[in-house]
Amino acid sequence: MEYPLLLEPITLAGRTVRNRVVHASMSTRYTQNQDIDPRLVRYHANRAAGGTGLIVTEPLNVLPWHDRSHRPALIGPNTRDALARWADAVESRGCRLLGQFQDSGRGHREAGRSQQAWAPSALPDDLSWTMPREMPRHRIHEAIEHFGKGARRLEEAGFSGVELSAGHGHLFHQFLSPAANIRDDEYGGDLEGRTRLLRELIEVITSSCRKNFIIGLKLPGTDGIPGGIDHPESARITARLAEAGGFHYLVYCDGSHSHTLETHIPDMSYPRAPYVEGHAEIAANAPGVPLMALGLITDPAEAEGILAAGKAQMVAMGRPLVTDAAWVKKAAEGRQSEIRYCVSCNTCWATIVERKPILCDNNPRLSQPDEVDYWPQPAKRKRRVVVAGAGPAGLEAGWVAAARDHEVTVFGASERPGGKAYLHAQLPGGENVSSVYDYQEMAAAKAGATVHLGIRAGVDDVLQCEPDVVVLAGGATMLWPHGWPEEWRDFVFDIREVSREMLDRPDETIDGTAVLWDQDHTLATYSAAELLAQRFSRLVVVTPRERLASDVGLVTRQGIYRRLYGMPNVEVALLSDIHADSALDEGRVSCRNVLNGSLRDIGDLAMLTWSGSRAPNDELAAPLRAAGLDVVTVGDCDMPRTLLAATTDGHALGRSL
Repeated sequence: MEYPLLLEPITLAGRTVRNRVVHASMSTRYTQNQDIDPRLVRYHANRAAGGTGLIVTEPLNVLPWHDRSHRPALIGPNTRDALARWADAVESRGCRLLGQFQDSGRGHREAGRSQQAWAPSALPDDLSWTMPREMPRHRIHEAIEHFGKGARRLEEAGFSGVELSAGHGHLFHQFLSPAANIRDDEYGGDLEGRTRLLRELIEVITSSCRKNFIIGLKLPGTDGIPGGIDHPESARITARLAEAGGFHYLVYCDGSHSHTLETHIPDMSYPRAPYVEGHAEIAANAPGVPLMALGLITDPAEAEGILAAGKAQMVAMGRPLVTDAAWVKKAAEGRQSEIRYCVSCNTCWATIVERKPILCDNNPRLSQPDEVDYWPQPAKRKRRVVVAGAGPAGLEAGWVAAARDHEVTVFGASERPGGKAYLHAQLPGGENVSSVYDYQEMAAAKAGATVHLGIRAGVDDVLQCEPDVVVLAGGATMLWPHGWPEEWRDFVFDIREVSREMLDRPDETIDGTAVLWDQDHTLATYSAAELLAQRFSRLVVVTPRERLASDVGLVTRQGIYRRLYGMPNVEVALLSDIHADSALDEGRVSCRNVLNGSLRDIGDLAMLTWSGSRAPNDELAAPLRAAGLDVVTVGDCDMPRTLLAATTDGHALGRSL
């Protein structure tokens, strides 16, 4: 067994948990009208079937005033039976299921402001500026009573326990924080007052449920808010709560509903497992209480190493178990190379905040009945399939079709698989993108597909294969910006070409200004911008929009801002365009404000580049169709979009052949 510690059972509250892998709470938005939707049950059942030891649900509607339609409710005419079905679907597969108790309080991360917010004090949310009402004592007591009843209801339904989410800037966190809680009654003021709500909440759940009902506690590590909770304050909170006792494990999270929100779900730009050391130091103030490590842990060896070092007793993951429901099963069977690894891109987070059901760049079968350790069923009729393009869309379509017993030949123009995703993976913060095409390349080989790299397929190459179906997946090419002089084409190149050239010369630095015109607003553009900032003495990012990174989720956008605005040699020109009268030969670019037409000169120009709209590389479609072939386009070759669209559409196409 390669991961003996990770796969070792642990006992919590007298209950055996079969291994140390925990599915951290993740919202799915599968719920509508507060009902426990079959997709939600199947999502968790799949991860239980895939070997996960313990699952913490998304936040539940517990209190009478909890009315968020996308959260499962504990109160309702059919709720008891639905809760029992949910618990049985997970627990019958050997996995423990815990419900998460949380109230957002003043915290709000969706568009607009919350209209129903309660908080310890009438202070605005640092992110949305939601202005809450201060909770009177009777409302606090009422909430504690209902949480106790909710825990009892979960226990009766067959759940193994609850997790109290006192991090992420939610209500319990707000009570703990000196910055958010300025009450002068017994629920505020000093440490004793600020921890009182949690202590009373643990006490009422303990008295409402049996001794073997697991109570987990999620606390803030550091929230990054001035006067809020840092590591020393978290240590004090931990020690006081441990003194009172009653809970069976600890897990910490960083960030809050503020400009530090992105730290609660670290993306590709962070170092691996960034919080393990700090959280272990805080947890030392609760001796004997098992600690779950949390935060950008994606690999079984990584998790095993954390346990071996004694930095935690369990490992909690959200996004990696979204990406592969059979993560644990594959690790236990020595098939870690077959895991579809998390990209840490936060597409999942962005979709749920946009009020859509959860999606994943690297899991096209999310929550499907056959999701666990998925392998396609054979097709009824075997066909010859040619895929022109070895990026994520083409490789996904190719391996799925090959796994269905079709005879598949894939041509890739580059010497390596991945297409434009390969380029992104070489840029700052982009390494994890390789997880997508690494899995696809492995699956294509396993399925028996023939992959020819370094060959840009032409009509003759395709025809020689005598295909029944041709899949065009050659990506897209950036369009020359509208209105830019044609003579600039000789010395102004798009960001992809520039990035490749700079990566080929890793030690080169340039004294001068690089200007990046950004009409793309996706993550890869800003990874390239970081590369430019590292190589040029000055970078100016120019965009006609009112902000950068408009097409990525909030937490990813925050990280982009933090990095770019944290570089002293980077400037941003918003609501600006590149004027066609710029004197590039004189080392000067003129930016024109798109609203008032005012001009601003950028001097000391060393390079002008752009990232903008793309046109499909579908030039093979017409001649191949004229030759009588069945031709389909996929990914950017069909319509330039996202990595999510590429894998999703490529998968669907492979299954349809």
